[in-house]
Amino acid sequence: MTNCLIAYQGEPGAYSEIAALRFGEPVPFESFEEAFRAVMEGKADYAAIPIENSLGGSIHQNYDLLLRHPAIILAETFVKVEHCLLGLPGASVETATRVLSHPQALAQCHNFITSHPTIRAEASYDTAGSAKMIAENGDPSVLAIASKRAGELYGLNILRENLADEEWNITRFFCIAREENPDISHLRNTPETITRKTSIVFSLPNEQGSLYKALATLALRGIDLTKIESRPSRKKAFEYLFYADFIGDSQTPTIHNALEHLREFALMLKVLGSYGVVNP
Repeated sequence: MTNCLIAYQGEPGAYSEIAALRFGEPVPFESFEEAFRAVMEGKADYAAIPIENSLGGSIHQNYDLLLRHPAIILAETFVKVEHCLLGLPGASVETATRVLSHPQALAQCHNFITSHPTIRAEASYDTAGSAKMIAENGDPSVLAIASKRAGELYGLNILRENLADEEWNITRFFCIAREENPDISHLRNTPETITRKTSIVFSLPNEQGSLYKALATLALRGIDLTKIESRPSRKKAFEYLFYADFIGDSQTPTIHNALEHLREFALMLKVLGSYGVVNP
């Protein structure tokens, strides 16, 4: 069977590509919006989209895109972010003058950067893109912070490993598809079905106790809520959307009844998907 095409944002060697490889054949795009659009227009079968980082928190742009597009979540996976310091052959920390990477990666390697004041940190559009740039430019005084895979792809030496300040740096990714294409049989790895999770987004009337009432539809049925987060609504100032994850499948009677109860008073409710996890 031919591998399905997985859109992702970034260059080959990006952490998003590492996630995409678990689902199928990666296809790079410049932006998250373009990756979503590729799936909606049939240029890719699915997309691997980062949704949350254990240090940096939620990627709000992608939550907004999930609501804006007719997308469904088919699976999730977790990628350990292991930043490496990369350089051309002959490069060294002692002779370096600049280090390039995505702003979030630079922030996650703050201790290294502050302890080397002669190396100026410069933000780039992508971790793997930074590795690609220094490989193409050929200046050994410029280094990159990116994945080990990026170093291998672009022929760079690994000068330091485990560069991040914190060891537990993990990014959660969704594999998304068009709503009318919820077929997981073409994925490279089948998601585990033992413990499934459901993600929803909803809005509530601006009334006293409305959020308490919404959460009670889950709590009173013993449903394990694993995450809830509010986002500003784009339709009206100071009104909010609520994104929530909980354990279980939306097709089971208990969760189906909870969602039907929530629909009775929510202004809007969308089930983003019920899914299992794909492990490395």
